[in-house]
Amino acid sequence: MLASSCPWSASTVIRSDRAAGPVLSSPAMTHVFVAPHPDDVALSCGGLVASLRELGQSVTILTVYSGGPDATLDSADYQREALGFGTKTLHPNSQTFDRGNIGSEYPVTATVGSGAPWEANPERIAATQDRANTQARQFWQRAAWSRSANVTNDAHDDRPLPDELPTQGTLTRSELSTADATALRKAEDERWAYFIEAALVDLDLPDAVHRGYEGDEGLLGAPFEDDAPPVDILRREILRLEPQQVYFPLGIGGHVDHRLCRDAGLTLLGDTRGWVMPAPDLAPMVSFYEDFPYAWWTGFSGLADLADQAIDVPAGLALEARYADISDQLERKSAGLKMYPGEVQRLFDSEQSMLDAVAGHATRVAEAGGVGTGAAERYWSITRT
Repeated sequence: MLASSCPWSASTVIRSDRAAGPVLSSPAMTHVFVAPHPDDVALSCGGLVASLRELGQSVTILTVYSGGPDATLDSADYQREALGFGTKTLHPNSQTFDRGNIGSEYPVTATVGSGAPWEANPERIAATQDRANTQARQFWQRAAWSRSANVTNDAHDDRPLPDELPTQGTLTRSELSTADATALRKAEDERWAYFIEAALVDLDLPDAVHRGYEGDEGLLGAPFEDDAPPVDILRREILRLEPQQVYFPLGIGGHVDHRLCRDAGLTLLGDTRGWVMPAPDLAPMVSFYEDFPYAWWTGFSGLADLADQAIDVPAGLALEARYADISDQLERKSAGLKMYPGEVQRLFDSEQSMLDAVAGHATRVAEAGGVGTGAAERYWSITRT
């Protein structure tokens, strides 16, 4: 029987290589998916994420290398923001709150020759608005969107009234023909997160193409000696989110950013619990997902196919294949991928080719796992030997 902390639920019909039966998940579980780039979790884990959200479980996507060429990371700023800033929260329309429904506790009238008692002169309002905008930018800088502050109750193109918006979202206006590619990918990722109802945190480390890796030889080769896995950043963010399950990429295809995220996960497996304020033992929580479409292109069937990138887990631990039946979520996964038109064109040449690849790969994985004739995603979970 799988451990009780395992995410595989009865509705997803999960089976392991050891023919373990399905296990119900706790509805309060939190799942954190580590994505090297925007779109990686949607491509590789979109079915499982949709199933988890349908079960009411919490899902957060940590996108690591989502920054452009000028992305920098100040450790002091990061530690401050990691205390709570940067996580996108969705508020259903049913929970919106219209402040206009609240009346005054007592009558208020304007004095002769001036406005209402709470009104300031235009110069002071402008100064307060400028300061509020600065604070808002600092607050949202780790998020997948931004929202300007509004110290008045006057609607403005860049500062609409919150009560007039159905939910939160980016207010940035840009021409697609001139938009920065990095910003556009993040905007697409945010739209997918909204669609799938998951939280999204961008760590904004610069993409490999902005760290000196050039061409396929560089991007699909070994990491530079001075390009270490982002262990400290991921450790801080994962512990802040207090998840019950964490998912890292397996690194199929050899992309340097995928390999670095995988190596960070392997490093965290070896963490020892401290004597004071011990961190949780991450090993039982960690799984590795198969990178799509690389797994489809290479015909990946098992860990032996990683060849020179063999996974080296700490002593006493092993990897076991587990399957998530996504037959009832395949259409939702495919619909979500349509929200990345640029990547769909680059990876698959057309939308129809993408749909064929998603369905073909999911069917092949389902057959390998004995999940009937449906569709499945495969995850490699840490077990103790």
